[in-house]
Amino acid sequence: MFSKRSDGRVVTQIDPFQKIVPYIMKTRTDSMNYFTENIPCEGMDAYIEEQKKQDKTYTYLQILVASMVRLIALKPQLNRFVMRGRVYARNHIRICFVVHQTLRDDSAGTTIKLTFEGTETLSEIAQKVQDAILAETKKKTDSNSTDQLAEKIMNLPSPIIRTAVNSLMWMDRHNMMPKSVIEASPFHTSCFITNMKSLGINQIYHHVYEFGTTGLFIAMGKEREKPMVDENGEIISMKQVGLGVVTDERFCDGLYFARAFKLLRRFLRNPALLEEPLDKIEEDVD
Repeated sequence: MFSKRSDGRVVTQIDPFQKIVPYIMKTRTDSMNYFTENIPCEGMDAYIEEQKKQDKTYTYLQILVASMVRLIALKPQLNRFVMRGRVYARNHIRICFVVHQTLRDDSAGTTIKLTFEGTETLSEIAQKVQDAILAETKKKTDSNSTDQLAEKIMNLPSPIIRTAVNSLMWMDRHNMMPKSVIEASPFHTSCFITNMKSLGINQIYHHVYEFGTTGLFIAMGKEREKPMVDENGEIISMKQVGLGVVTDERFCDGLYFARAFKLLRRFLRNPALLEEPLDKIEEDVD
């Protein structure tokens, strides 16, 4: 019905096959690809220890968020999404993740959604992530905009909830979703990261959502010792962290994903590459 959205613009300069794919695979469920990245922890651990000497504290989550922000800034096709057969380029780099105030069974998780320019350094992103987590975990009763939106909907009677959710989904599909809802929604984000490592369990393959625009989901698991072949051809045991990645394959091809995640591995193995600001982000095609 309408092609203009507050969170993105239609991409027209794509090949004919890529244009027709969203009409064949109409949902994200149809289009999910799953793969695992096992990242050696040696580089991150060494970097974290070195930074401690300078009274700087970093976590795997902060490094992963910073790596994804830099990756999306350099590989803009990762920041696309599909809506009703059209491929859109997102206007912002946004990352979502969930934090818990405690690890008790009855502890509710809070979704944090952060917006980045793409030129930030690792230290700037780490500080932004840390500030957001501290702000949420210090809260006792207050909710952020994401929680408030969900709470308002769930306070309604069940029939009205179904009508409200169906209405929001219809508005989203027809590009009529209010900007305020998109800004608060965790389902409208460049990438959703879930930190299974903090729960002490292995990575999973987390489904992408039919509602919203998120086409990239990364679950980071706990570290594990795994056998691998070193540069001398010897089998050694090395600590690795697993990333369970689920993608919507419709907005860019497999070769682009492969090259992008090769670059992600490089960032995670050597976080020092993210210390300098990026001069300019790569713009997507028209």
